[in-house]
Amino acid sequence: MLRASLITLFLIALNAPAADEIKVDKDKKTITIPAKVAPRKIDDPKFKEIYPIEVVATYPYPKGKKSHETVVTFDVKPSDVHKALVGLGLKPGKPARTETDKQTGPEVKIFIEVNPGKPTAKRIPIEQLLTDNKTEKPMPRVKWLFTGSTMLKPDPDKPEVYGADEMGTLIAIFPVTAETVFQSSLSLKDEKYVKLETNKKLPAVGTSVNLVIVVPEK
Repeated sequence: MLRASLITLFLIALNAPAADEIKVDKDKKTITIPAKVAPRKIDDPKFKEIYPIEVVATYPYPKGKKSHETVVTFDVKPSDVHKALVGLGLKPGKPARTETDKQTGPEVKIFIEVNPGKPTAKRIPIEQLLTDNKTEKPMPRVKWLFTGSTMLKPDPDKPEVYGADEMGTLIAIFPVTAETVFQSSLSLKDEKYVKLETNKKLPAVGTSVNLVIVVPEK
């Protein structure tokens, strides 16, 4: 009897979704990604200051190459998010690399969900969580585009890899990297003038939140 109960518990645990697994709702056309509010100051001597926010979501430091300028961190593979979007009927565009490039791709809506799983859960558009340091005004509304990532070949003896998996960036506000799944409609020229910081609407560092990607109805 005891052995049977233990086997049942084992099978339940084996089949339970991982805490950091993405959730896809095909009916609502949403992708939910577990995340945590990132620290704004990295505990590493090479990062001597707090850098302006240029991306929204990366792997935690040091795996995330831009984790010193992000809003949240996550642990899923960006390529899995890419696959989920394709499964929802989207076709990736192309990320921008330079000031003269223009990023392309289908538009999505991106939110950070605070208090996930609670009656007080609330989805907040990314722009409402960021403030322009110079004007003290909220970040302007932008379009978020599913650009997909460029490929990289870190090992000359191995096949190319999905660049965002290697560099660890999921969402970029400015096209400071092409190794990402999403870029906003802002250009690299805008990065020189718009310096962003998180505001008081964002929960404390280390708080569990969700990134929610919504595919708009056509």
